[in-house]
Amino acid sequence: MKINKLWRFIFFLPILASCGNQQSQLQNDIAVPVSVMDVKKGPIVQYINSTGTANAASQVVLNTEMAGNYTLCINPKTGQPFKLGDMVDKGTVIVKLDNPEYVNNISYDTKKLNFEIAGLEYEKQKSLYEKGGVTLRDTKNAEVALANAKTSFEDAKIQMQKKEVKALFRGVIVDIPHITNNVRINSGTAVVTLMDYSKLTMDVNLPEKYLTTIKLGQEVNITNYTMPNDTLKAQISQLSPVVSTETRTFMGRMTIDNPNLKLRPGMFVKADIEIARKESAIVIPKNIIVAGGRGKTIFIVERDAAQRRTIVTGLENEKSVEVIEGLKANTRLVVKGFETLRDNSKVKIVK
Repeated sequence: MKINKLWRFIFFLPILASCGNQQSQLQNDIAVPVSVMDVKKGPIVQYINSTGTANAASQVVLNTEMAGNYTLCINPKTGQPFKLGDMVDKGTVIVKLDNPEYVNNISYDTKKLNFEIAGLEYEKQKSLYEKGGVTLRDTKNAEVALANAKTSFEDAKIQMQKKEVKALFRGVIVDIPHITNNVRINSGTAVVTLMDYSKLTMDVNLPEKYLTTIKLGQEVNITNYTMPNDTLKAQISQLSPVVSTETRTFMGRMTIDNPNLKLRPGMFVKADIEIARKESAIVIPKNIIVAGGRGKTIFIVERDAAQRRTIVTGLENEKSVEVIEGLKANTRLVVKGFETLRDNSKVKIVK
């Protein structure tokens, strides 16, 4: 009985082996659909990344220089009182102060008349001196009186200007403390904060090894999560020569061009600083490289079959990498479908 079972087992072994070979052969004959690209030479740039907070290049808190009754002015562009976010030009009057006693003490009109009279007297003395009617001393005294009257009048004009709080530069109103109109306020009261953030600055900490690589004036790409599709340009404006003993970094300051005011002061932004560039290199997508025990590998297509290639890489950035060994130009590189490939797998190229 046992002998019969043994003979039956021996009889079926060739059949099982034949079925296994057919299944293996069938698997090898199945073409894996893949997408390919022709390897070309092109430029590649390598960056280092740093982050920081953007700050307005110009900011000022405007305070009153005299006591008086407060009035928030009307914005001529909107017909409404100035408010947060309004853009104002240099010299725009934002707040006015009324104080009749202060104006009387300045004696503006009197000093203006004294200046005009002193001017007429000087011209008279000058004319008489040319005709020999007065001495040079008389003329000089008239000139001194004119100079004193002018100084007194100019001082009065400066004092009168303190009745108005004006924008020192073109910028955006970012703070207006709530003060009721016609309420008396003291000298030195903060009434408006103005920012110009058409240019921004940002300080970043940079690795010590790039101390001699990063240069003044170098261009930087700036991005923020609120504008993922927009990249602003910045320049390295200052570099510290000192390396921190705690972090092994050195400080760099960037000036960011922000003409459309897309970035706002206080935003957290990312800076990509160029540290290396090649204009002609074999560049491939970074996400198709498979890293393993064999090193970095990719698949190419030759005679409708996938061929594994081990590569050595050079420069790289977020999306691309340079191949310095293991891949030549004009090779068909698998960019989709490589996940299931093996060496010598049959492939079918699809778009």
